[in-house]
Amino acid sequence: MDFTPTEEQVAARDLAARIFGDLATPERLTAAGTSSDPELWKALCAAGLVGAVGELGLLGLVLLLEEQGRTTAQVPFASTCVYGLLAVAAHGSREQRERLLPGIEDGSVVVCGAFPAQGGVRAAGEWRGGERASAQGELTGTVPVVPWLRDATHVLVADDLGELWLTPVTDATHVEPVELTAPWSAGRLTLDGTPAERLGATEARADGLTPARADVRVTAHADVLATARTAFAGLQAGVCAGSLARAVAHVDAREQFGRPLATRQAVQLRAADAYMDIEAIRVTAYEAAWRRDAGLPYATHALTAAWWASEAGRRVVDTGQHLHGGAGADLDHPVHRHFLWGRQLDAYLGCGAEVLQELGELIVNEEAQP
Repeated sequence: MDFTPTEEQVAARDLAARIFGDLATPERLTAAGTSSDPELWKALCAAGLVGAVGELGLLGLVLLLEEQGRTTAQVPFASTCVYGLLAVAAHGSREQRERLLPGIEDGSVVVCGAFPAQGGVRAAGEWRGGERASAQGELTGTVPVVPWLRDATHVLVADDLGELWLTPVTDATHVEPVELTAPWSAGRLTLDGTPAERLGATEARADGLTPARADVRVTAHADVLATARTAFAGLQAGVCAGSLARAVAHVDAREQFGRPLATRQAVQLRAADAYMDIEAIRVTAYEAAWRRDAGLPYATHALTAAWWASEAGRRVVDTGQHLHGGAGADLDHPVHRHFLWGRQLDAYLGCGAEVLQELGELIVNEEAQP
């Protein structure tokens, strides 16, 4: 395994760091409130960073999301790349790729993901021989929380059978604003016979591939979910790195009893533990992303990255808050934003205990197979 980024990945990461650093300032984040920043989103798309993910791969996306996390920039970058660009590129039909990818790359199509934990969405459509006979269907159900839904033009929805559907956000899609711990423009999605198209499924695929069967559909669902967990683990690595950087700067400058707080052994040990946690999040996310890009099995690796992002990520943002002392209790302090994001990412797509149980069951099932 070699996680050394390519020249293209380094160039994209550096460009993303400049754009996020210039535009995702504390002042602009405060002004945005719980909404996203449309000017920043336009800058990212104009720079070609969304479109570049198709060539950079999941590892390249993880590197870019680290830079977003450092500044907690409020844009639907992760969701559009995971549930839009990568999902359509990997599992969409040729017609869907040709129709959707250009808009995703230029930012005019924003995609979010509705993956209810208990399968709260049902799809109605024509069945034939145990398989859906049509790529079109109607969705009914409610997903209580969908991050970035208020910014989205399309939603990738997982139904109760594990199939993936794309539906545009129109008048037939009821969206109710929901406030999360982190300001992610979230909403409550209510579908009532809402028209949708099955991702990658046509009765006779234009690219000549075999029509999707049930096992392929499950694989598509599992792949998108594992990709999302890996990508958001990368985002968590950046959130935590930004939190620790702020904490280190604070304890270097803050003095007590004539000495900087950074000279205190307890402070040093707490910061060192946080640093090691960040490295664990980062390396597990890199490995999972690298394996996907290489076409290797990575389901257990994605769950491992998600577990570290949840458990270690929570510890790191708590440390960042703690090392700021009384300043960390200020809701308007920049470090508090990292705390909120870290806590939200801890719960998104499964908290540590849930992910650990899923990982254990997956390992047992794999060992039981002949």
